[in-house]
This record gives sequence, structure tokens and C-alpha cells, in this order.
Amino acid sequence: MLIEQALRFSFDYSNNQAEYEAMIVGMLLAKEMGAKSLLAKSDSLLITGQVTGEYKAKDPQMATYLEYAKILKETFAVFELVHTPKVQNALTCWRSSPV
Repeated sequence: MLIEQALRFSFDYSNNQAEYEAMIVGMLLAKEMGAKSLLAKSDSLLITGQVTGEYKAKDPQMATYLEYAKILKETFAVFELVHTPKVQNALTCWRSSPV
């Protein structure tokens, strides 16, 4: 299932913050829809690396986003976040399956 959603932030943000916000909103939407598994794609190597544990979040704000993403990640039976180069990621994809 593919769901498209637009986000508008009412605060100043960095690209990395916007990436985390988008991922978290996608995770919350999938959870609300009852998804048990989720495959997410991101063109942010930093975010995917932090969520998968390859990189540490050194910035306190990024660490806060990472901790929240980890909490949400645990609400899915299966959660996978894969890095997709921007050239191949014309449309960020979220796949979920109910039950």
C-alpha cells in the first residue's frame, strides 16, 4: 500500500531534522493504520545509519529524535529502514502490512 502525505513544519529545521520528522510521521501513520511490519526507505545516510546502529547520534537534538524512532520501531513486529540513494529515491516509499 502506498500513501502519500505532505508535511509542513512550523519551525526552523535542518535537513536531518526534516528527515527524522518525516520518518516519525510515517511510522506513526503506519502504526495508526494497524501495520505490524514496515519497510521504509530514506535517502539520508545519516538517519538510516543512526537508526540501524551503524552511527551514533552526537548532537543532542538528533539523539532525541533517534530515541523516539527506536521507541516507535519497537511497536512493529518487523521494521526495516534502508538507505536508497537520492537518484533512486524519487518517491520515498513506506510499505506496511496489516495484522
